[in-house]
Amino acid sequence: MKFVDEAFIDIAAGDGGAGCVSFSHEKYKEFGGPNGGDGGRGGHVYAVADINLNTLVDFRFSRRHDAKNGGHGMGSDMFGAKGDDVILKMPVGSILSDAETGEMLFELMEPGEQILIAKGGDGGFGNLRFKSSTNRAPRSKTPGWPGERKSLKLELKVLADVGLLGMPNAGKSTFISAVSNARPRIADYPFTTLHPNLGVVRVGPEQSFVVADLPGLIEGASEGAGLGHLFLRHLQRTRLLLHIVDLAPFDESVDPVAQAKAIVGELKKYDEALYKKPRWLVLNKLDMVDADKRVAIVKDFVKRFKFKGPVFEISALTREGCEQLVKTIYKHVREVQKSEQPVEEIDPRFTVLATDPSPAIEPLDSVEPEESKTPKLPNKLKKA
Repeated sequence: MKFVDEAFIDIAAGDGGAGCVSFSHEKYKEFGGPNGGDGGRGGHVYAVADINLNTLVDFRFSRRHDAKNGGHGMGSDMFGAKGDDVILKMPVGSILSDAETGEMLFELMEPGEQILIAKGGDGGFGNLRFKSSTNRAPRSKTPGWPGERKSLKLELKVLADVGLLGMPNAGKSTFISAVSNARPRIADYPFTTLHPNLGVVRVGPEQSFVVADLPGLIEGASEGAGLGHLFLRHLQRTRLLLHIVDLAPFDESVDPVAQAKAIVGELKKYDEALYKKPRWLVLNKLDMVDADKRVAIVKDFVKRFKFKGPVFEISALTREGCEQLVKTIYKHVREVQKSEQPVEEIDPRFTVLATDPSPAIEPLDSVEPEESKTPKLPNKLKKA
């Protein structure tokens, strides 16, 4: 399926039905009175987050979505039927904004979340509503209210815990295929990855996180060069960035340090908040470096790159060092998730203090029966 992360749609909720002017005409009932019913409301337009979808390609070919109008009121106190609602299924992480102003209107963050994006118009009143003590035969009615109409821009930002960052052919797709069940296309030419790939990394029972593999970045990506700038938005919701660097490029004239600095510069140009996200350095393809020179090459790279964060040495092809990296990532992601959770407020009325002076309740069996407190009678009274 083609990956589409941007689309434009036009939606229109249904109009409300008009009220009815009608009078009761029955035999032997001279003054039947008004019996015109109200119109039905127009259909609403809803957006639902579907966990089974991962692209907006369906909205690229169906742009117009209209809900049904409400039915008109009728005589004999019959109200109009409401219009059928329209439900639009979208991937989790979709953002709905106004196509003209660019203002963000809605955001789908939870699977199964449903939001009302266009409200249907209310139905008009029939003449039954206008009956009063002074007006016994009203001939007034109101038309239905129009439904909301909007032009929306749909934008998809994938929800991932970890985002992979790097130049083309740095080994990002090989890494995600080594640590997860994702199977992206892997080849020895640049821009093999043309759209984001998501992979679920399972560390243990009920212990997992999501990794996003994006197309490689090149210098000038923030200004439109290459493909990476089209998908940089998908990194904005991640909790951690892995900067994967190829330490053994095929072209010996290529400087990995210069490439790594170019990637960091593109991040800063695109979004300052994205640049300030936690970023770890992952040195890949160490299986192609001589074991004797490995320590010196890594030390020289870190020194020239002036990187002060965590540094990991791996080989995605042979999976050397991947297990330790995955466990460290999960620990970091778990800590971030706990810090993002709201603090639970505890009612002080129901808290038990450590120094509670109240005595413990003894079981009934251990309680000895108290002696009878009835005063003893004198011997004279007993004889009487």
